[in-house]
Amino acid sequence: MDKKLIDESKKYLMNTYNRAPIVLRKGRGMKVWDSTGKEYIDFVGGVAVNCLGHCHPKVVIAIQKQAQRLIHVSNLYHIEPQIRLAKLLVDNSFADKVFFCNSGAEAIEGAIKLARKYSKDPVAGSKYEIIAALGSFHGRTLAALSATGQEKFQKGFEPLLPGFKHVPFNDVDALKNAISANTCAVLLEPVQGEGGVRFPSEDYLKEVRQICDENRLLLVLDEIQTGMGRTGKLFAYEHYGIQPDIMTLAKGLGGGVAIGAILAKENVAAAFQPGTHASTFGGNPLACAAAVVTMETLLEDGFMFDHCRRIGKYFKDSLERLKKDFPSYIAEIRGLGLLIGMEMTRAGGPIVDTCMGRGLLINCTSGNVLRFTPPLIVNEKEIDHLIDTLEDIFARQ
Repeated sequence: MDKKLIDESKKYLMNTYNRAPIVLRKGRGMKVWDSTGKEYIDFVGGVAVNCLGHCHPKVVIAIQKQAQRLIHVSNLYHIEPQIRLAKLLVDNSFADKVFFCNSGAEAIEGAIKLARKYSKDPVAGSKYEIIAALGSFHGRTLAALSATGQEKFQKGFEPLLPGFKHVPFNDVDALKNAISANTCAVLLEPVQGEGGVRFPSEDYLKEVRQICDENRLLLVLDEIQTGMGRTGKLFAYEHYGIQPDIMTLAKGLGGGVAIGAILAKENVAAAFQPGTHASTFGGNPLACAAAVVTMETLLEDGFMFDHCRRIGKYFKDSLERLKKDFPSYIAEIRGLGLLIGMEMTRAGGPIVDTCMGRGLLINCTSGNVLRFTPPLIVNEKEIDHLIDTLEDIFARQ
């Protein structure tokens, strides 16, 4: 343990994270090393950020070249890497237009603004209310927090912003009953990541899409955690045979570099005009150059998606076998691609700590769900090592 650095961290940084007592200094592929030189296999991946692994050579080279050429200019001018990235996103999604920002929370803020602005236009009428789901997580800024359906994140920040309703996830009837004359949009995660890796039923999103169409509501999908190949397709909505009107991205988009995006259909995007929304650093050349290479690498012959589906099934099947051996420890395995949750019958924190001591980084959400969001390059050998370690931990306990 690097006690001096950790003490300085506690002294100078706001106490907003329960940080593990290690200082990570270097990363390559699936591995990271701390300041003492200890090696870890990383099944957190920056929480679904490092989709190509740590310091992927193509991403590193793209950043280096762009940093030598141009790091930042204002969005008052056209920016070449931003244009290239926007075209890649439009060509490979439902969307016609893109707005770039810096984070997932900022993308959600912008999506909320876009939905409300569109719904105050003469064609759609003046509506403002957004229906979101209980158990959801949309970010820490005030509007994103108001949209989030978990009270534990909202405590101490009241009053929250008005104009949000929450209904149970995966409950079509509750959604229908919540619609009012003021409702303008429905905001959902295709998979509730921070809510415990919870998936909808097979037809839920199709029914939500139909309800939105029948009531002239916008469907906004938060794909901040599920996008960029995480579920075995570029975007999770592709699994469900629907298209949203607005979608938010961040996390894996930049391959490790901070960037967010709002994607929208042409008629909706038209509600944003000069002066209605902006971001100083959004879509800067450096972040966009990294994101262009990340997308191009993911899209190369669909290899990464095929690998993600295959290895995700291998991972989930391996966890299911572990569940059979330890039914008193493991309640349920939930997963799609490489977004996998293992719900425990007890607190997950001690397991995370024990794994870290053995050189494996995993994550716990909702108190008792071990969440696995490794880089998409993870292989069978690394998964086998994790399974063997978990098996030994459970057996010893």
